[in-house]
Amino acid sequence: MDMSSSLEGLRSLLGVNSTAPATTSIKPTGTPAESSSTFNDLATVSSAGSQVSAAAGGDGVRMDKVASIQAALASGTYNVPASAVASKVIDSMLGSR
Repeated sequence: MDMSSSLEGLRSLLGVNSTAPATTSIKPTGTPAESSSTFNDLATVSSAGSQVSAAAGGDGVRMDKVASIQAALASGTYNVPASAVASKVIDSMLGSR
């Protein structure tokens, strides 16, 4: 699985701009004896997680629409035409929006 294309797809879905990832390096700490040349662990964390979190943070979510759909789902009256589902699946496979 190509994680970079999956991440780009998620960014596109959530409307997050794809920018060069800001990275934070975490270096080990400890006593000088622990920080010898054999202790070379390094972790790099990109900003993609925070971008996705910010995009999904509730801005632009129409809570009234969400509540009405949740109510329809709970009562069993929510219906999506099969043609609409098929159209979205085909559009997604072809890469069009």
